[in-house]
Amino acid sequence: MEVMATWTKDELNRIADAEELELSPRRDDGSLRDAVTMWVVRDGEGLYVRSMHGREGVWFRRAQARHEGHVDAGGVSKDVSLGDASRDAGLNKRIDAAYREKYRRFGPDVVGSIVNPGSRASTIRLEPR
Repeated sequence: MEVMATWTKDELNRIADAEELELSPRRDDGSLRDAVTMWVVRDGEGLYVRSMHGREGVWFRRAQARHEGHVDAGGVSKDVSLGDASRDAGLNKRIDAAYREKYRRFGPDVVGSIVNPGSRASTIRLEPR
């Protein structure tokens, strides 16, 4: 049986406290694509990102090829699996609230670009590898 890796408390805190996260999806050959800068939020022991352009976003479509990538945020550099978290309505309500709280200084129009049905459909859970 494969044991799932978990974030350390330090990694969770450092990434969750970071203003932005750099995500590099993996190509089919295992190499990394160019990093995309995005917002990241925490819910419990999970870290989450979304595509501002929903499931049609270029980086999101690329990330779906292997569901693997690499993240850099808050001084943490880690290979990750990209899990689909879009179908859990309760979780997505909490993630919406986390985005609104963490990024509220940008105003409702900007935060609204990531807290909407299209973006919600692209919610990804970052899981350490």
